[in-house]
Amino acid sequence: MSQPIRFYHRNAIREVTDVPVTRTVLQYLREDVHCTGTKEGCAEGDCGACTVVVAEPDGAGSVRFAAVNACIQFLPTLDGKALFTVEDLRQPDGSLHPVQQAMVDCHGSQCGFCTPGFVMSMWALYRKHGGEGDAPACAGAGGCVPSRAEIADALTGNLCRCTGYRPILDAGERMFDLPGPKAPVDVAALARTLAGLQREGTFHYEHGGDSFDAPRTVAALAQLKLERPRARLLAGSTDMGLWVTKQMRALGDLVYLGRVAELTRIETSGEWIEIGAGVTVERAYAELAGHYPELTEMWKRFASLPIRNAGTLGGNVANGSPIGDSMPGLIALGARVVLRGADIERELALEDLYLAYQKKDMAEHEFVAALKVPARTGERKHLRFRTYKLSKRFDSDISAVCAAFSFILEGETIRSPRIAFGGMAATPKRASQTESVLADAAWHEATAQAAMQALARDYAPLSDMRATSDYRLQTAQNLLYRFWLETRPNDPLPPQALNVRLVDLEAPAQA
Repeated sequence: MSQPIRFYHRNAIREVTDVPVTRTVLQYLREDVHCTGTKEGCAEGDCGACTVVVAEPDGAGSVRFAAVNACIQFLPTLDGKALFTVEDLRQPDGSLHPVQQAMVDCHGSQCGFCTPGFVMSMWALYRKHGGEGDAPACAGAGGCVPSRAEIADALTGNLCRCTGYRPILDAGERMFDLPGPKAPVDVAALARTLAGLQREGTFHYEHGGDSFDAPRTVAALAQLKLERPRARLLAGSTDMGLWVTKQMRALGDLVYLGRVAELTRIETSGEWIEIGAGVTVERAYAELAGHYPELTEMWKRFASLPIRNAGTLGGNVANGSPIGDSMPGLIALGARVVLRGADIERELALEDLYLAYQKKDMAEHEFVAALKVPARTGERKHLRFRTYKLSKRFDSDISAVCAAFSFILEGETIRSPRIAFGGMAATPKRASQTESVLADAAWHEATAQAAMQALARDYAPLSDMRATSDYRLQTAQNLLYRFWLETRPNDPLPPQALNVRLVDLEAPAQA
């Protein structure tokens, strides 16, 4: 029997029973309950005009808040959660929230279309840094105010075409200087409300012959997938949402992974960092960057914060796109993927999962359960590792080329080289011929030059709207040379020595 979608919105518990399974949160807000502060711009999670904040239990008795794109989130995924929009920031006496007031004071809005989305991203940041006084790590007067760079990172999912970002970043700093809101969210009360909305078993919703199931355990998920192998698995809907909003596809039955607690765990041991398939990209990269700081730039350049807050690392891997940014780095680190089917689990090297374009070594009833990344222990303490992304803009863009290089350096000798690229083949692919050139060789410039030439034997990239074949191959070779410059045994160059900014080129010469 179909159950109603239950969630907290506008200070009340809402129940929705008669909408399509793929009804988006944005459609619900604008068309069903007429909360039109949330806008539709691109309908694909790029522009940020639709940004809202979703809150859910954090597993420790409190609540976790995250900015997400309403345009590609399906309404049934809100079951058991809370939804906040720009209308919720209005104070009881009609005054503006400090985030809104800062935008006014700093002239951060011009046409205003994008402003509610900016405000919601800023509100999530304001809460994270203790602006409403309930972030324990940021206790004290003024909380722990983020840097201007952190504010910019929080706004990577929001586009402004008229004001420009300087006054908006000013507002992101100013909001922490203003008096706190008159009616901040009561997190303790919200946690109790959401606790009462949690279901013990699988949430089941039906409409128009399509079903949406949200199991609570891996065993229940495996059983559903066994019974309905053609049901689509839904995680963050950062890709599948576009199938609906852009391609107008009917998705049929959906099985949602977001309520399976076992899939949202991160466990570390002496050998492995195991990341459940339901862990968001943001959480996964935060963990991995703690072990491998070389992933920090890739973490910040992976889509945008609202996309990373919704999308999952397991989903990115299961999708298997040849331009997916997570796979080259994971493959270079020697990651393994854990597959589950019925009551059987199996593991394989991540690169072996991909057989051909959009074809994977998975049975119809199998699903990705976890990723296992080797811990940085033993001889891996001598690991040299880098990831690089080339795209037309720094933030929130699709890669033309994504590269990852790693090996263990014993003195000047290369051991266990692993090189992987995205954007260079029909799948994320290792450079086996290049690895052969590097294996057991001395890490000298001549070795790097020989490896660069070997890349032409590993890849024959295509030309498309993002880059030509020649550009891809040449830049892939140049990235390998950059890796040499950064990791050479004698006088390695720091990244800042290799990043030439336009402002540096335009700076006047020193006398």
